[in-house]
Amino acid sequence: MRPRVLALVDGEHYPQVVRAALEQASASADVVAALLLGGTEKLAGEPDYGVPLETLSGDAATSMLEAAARHGADRVLDLSDEPVLSERRRLWLAANALAAGLAYEGADFELRPPVAEPLDHPALAIIGTGKRVGKTAVSAHAARLLHAAGRDVVVVAMGRGGPAEPELVVPSDGPVGVEQLLERSRAGMHAASDFLEDAVLSGVATVGARRCGGGLSGGTYLSNVAEATRLASSLDPDLIVLEGSGAAVPPLRADRTVLVTSAHRPAAALTAGLGPVAVLRSDLVVITMAEHGCDDTREAIEAVAPGLPTVAVTLRPSPVEPLGDGPVAFFTTAPPERAGALAERLEADVVAVVPALSDRRALREALVRDDVAAAATFLVEVKAAAIDVVCEYAADHGVRVVFCDNVPEPAEGEPDLDAALLELASEAVALRA
Repeated sequence: MRPRVLALVDGEHYPQVVRAALEQASASADVVAALLLGGTEKLAGEPDYGVPLETLSGDAATSMLEAAARHGADRVLDLSDEPVLSERRRLWLAANALAAGLAYEGADFELRPPVAEPLDHPALAIIGTGKRVGKTAVSAHAARLLHAAGRDVVVVAMGRGGPAEPELVVPSDGPVGVEQLLERSRAGMHAASDFLEDAVLSGVATVGARRCGGGLSGGTYLSNVAEATRLASSLDPDLIVLEGSGAAVPPLRADRTVLVTSAHRPAAALTAGLGPVAVLRSDLVVITMAEHGCDDTREAIEAVAPGLPTVAVTLRPSPVEPLGDGPVAFFTTAPPERAGALAERLEADVVAVVPALSDRRALREALVRDDVAAAATFLVEVKAAAIDVVCEYAADHGVRVVFCDNVPEPAEGEPDLDAALLELASEAVALRA
């Protein structure tokens, strides 16, 4: 089937030249309309481009999307140039097109929206703006919340260390603890993959998948997430929770989307380049690590998508079982400037803090420190080298291990995160009713 193209044109080109370009484009696509973005230098009256002509009815992005919908276009061909369209404005139009599922191409580039295959079951996607923003913490929290509310939920999580074949883990069928994860690690598998962290922390059925590569708008070069979701669908759940990986998004058509970002990330990244794509495709933004406010992040989100709901949260370290009264060493991926403050929120005798789970060399050096050696319990996040280094060391030295969750809690004066997640899940289910 031939692509259906909406062309973006300007009045800085003679109409005859634009018409020749459209005729060239017509050799491989159906040019269904042209949108005149501005410029008058080369125009004498209304130009004739040989296709229906649209003009701006508001801002350029809205006009572009409305024209594409009116004419059934699935691709945008940008034939404009400066001064009508600067690089920044062009990227803004591209971001809006990609978020709407439209390819966007020009003279020397082609941008494709991430693949979004249809699903048989309602789905809530939880995606991130990058690594270590708290996405898995929010996903596990959402899964626990929805399960407690009576929903039959399955989590599908993709990761850079996920399994070659989609793998189903059902915690209710048997324990998923230190021993089981050590068995995986000793067999050469990545035992701290997100799907295993989700299973440990949420207690709901989880399917693991893998992916490689991250595109400019969240696409992946390789993944088996579609196959993983078919495995999840075979359980006939009420709702599937699709968890992204870093800034990569699951290649599936979710009914509702939650974006997780961090107040510690530069707010400008949400508005620059193709950063707006993730915001534009979302129904809610959760801003983590907002202990000291997130005004810049919130302003950036508002600039991209006015009125988009946001909830600022802190992440509270929460042991999955009581720590007891003995000395505790806390292992985390949080940077040193945050790790100490997190440890202070623990109701325990924390004698050592090791913010090095993602650095195996530093982690091994920390394990032989005197303060770490004094600990009777290791409190460990299920991330990075948690299993193959920390849990292995603990097993060799008779140290108890307790896994650590990071529970999102709305900051003072913020909306109710749980209510927002429950509402989005209900909307996703209602769309398929």
